[in-house]
Amino acid sequence: MTSITEMAAPAPAGAACAVPDAAQLQSREQQLRRREALLRVLLPVAVIVGLLVAWEAVVRINHIPHYILPAPTRIFTTLIDNWDTLAPALWFTTKLTLLALLAAVVGGVLLAMAFALSKWVEIGLFPLAVILQVTPIVAIAPLILIYVSSTTAALLLCAWIVAFFPILSNTVIGLKSADSNLRDLFHLYKASPWQLFRYLLVPSALPYFMAGLKIAGGLSLIGAVVAEFTAGTAGRETGLASRILESSFRTEIPMMFAALLLISLLGIVIFIVFSALSKAVLGHWHESEMKRER
Repeated sequence: MTSITEMAAPAPAGAACAVPDAAQLQSREQQLRRREALLRVLLPVAVIVGLLVAWEAVVRINHIPHYILPAPTRIFTTLIDNWDTLAPALWFTTKLTLLALLAAVVGGVLLAMAFALSKWVEIGLFPLAVILQVTPIVAIAPLILIYVSSTTAALLLCAWIVAFFPILSNTVIGLKSADSNLRDLFHLYKASPWQLFRYLLVPSALPYFMAGLKIAGGLSLIGAVVAEFTAGTAGRETGLASRILESSFRTEIPMMFAALLLISLLGIVIFIVFSALSKAVLGHWHESEMKRER
């Protein structure tokens, strides 16, 4: 009688090699990640370049005058030729945006902490914050410009109003979203209020705060530009919105597009910086920014 061992066919010599080892799997995973990272950059760039090429072709084929729709190449040339005028305006808009965002972060976080510590403070002040949020900045900017003597301070206040609420709202939600069981555990071990805040409330609120920061970064830029449009300021200490207004009065359409391009690029840079900051802060522990295994 043939034994089971005798009936079993011998394993092919390369069978063991057919199963990838851990090093091969890790190398393949790294290649897939590099490919995905490359596609994340190349795909948007390809779409933008394609749109610019189509824009250029439409303008040239149809012989559209530059005072109606300038070609991308003419906009870029205008940007280079007028950089001495646009650079100070870009710096003014950047400075105004960042100062408004900084004020929004400080005020929003401090007020959110007060809301989290006292429900009566929240009941009394939160409606005022909602009123500031739902009132269009275009409607209240003229009043601010009347009552605030400094134009720069008025513009800063307008930008702060727009950027303030996302920081406040997201931070309040984050502070309130701490696990109730963990709160009970902290109280059981007689943790101090500072320990409760440092080791439970801050980690709970940090993802919400970072999300609010990315929103507020763009809104502060929008608030600064809209406020300057409303103010209609002119002179050396003015931003890109004033350059757009001046160009519209002179019918310098390429100059308007050049200033608009700088505003868009500034907004993109702000978003990229805060997205990178969020990944750096949350990437090693929070699900929203952690890399998932394929």
